[in-house]
Amino acid sequence: MTGQYPAPMAAYSIRLYGDPVLKQRAAAIDNIDGNIKALADAMLDSMYEVHGLGLAAPQVGVQKRLFVYDLYDDTGPKTIINPTISEAQGEWTFDEGCLSIPGLYFPITRAKEVLLTGYDLDGNEIAIEADEILARAFQHELDHLDGTLLLEHLDADQRKAALRELRQRSAV
Repeated sequence: MTGQYPAPMAAYSIRLYGDPVLKQRAAAIDNIDGNIKALADAMLDSMYEVHGLGLAAPQVGVQKRLFVYDLYDDTGPKTIINPTISEAQGEWTFDEGCLSIPGLYFPITRAKEVLLTGYDLDGNEIAIEADEILARAFQHELDHLDGTLLLEHLDADQRKAALRELRQRSAV
């Protein structure tokens, strides 16, 4: 079966806080092939199942520098491969959540505007100027690719309260 790709994957389960894969830096993608496209499709299915806006490959246990997103507008779902943020400006504080830490939201300050570059599923280089929600989503997903979780953006008291809540949930 050389040269054929596997059947489409079923949706993945989302890795939750405490899973060590979430703390590792993801590897760059050298070859955009049918397997990467199948991964992106399955990630979108997983994201839609839990009504997320974005999902990074490490959140489904795959250590590749790729994320998917959909703002549920007329632009539709997108995949970004090997993303980088080359410009960021301004500040915007907004309640932010994470599919790997479900049900918890925290006021996080991030850059209000960013310039994200990377590649699409066809291997074309892309550059996207984003602000507010989209800029936040890009920064959040890029954090996942670098092994950084939302909790690391909290001050000491917020982090302590969040970890207490997570411990209480896991004890149930």
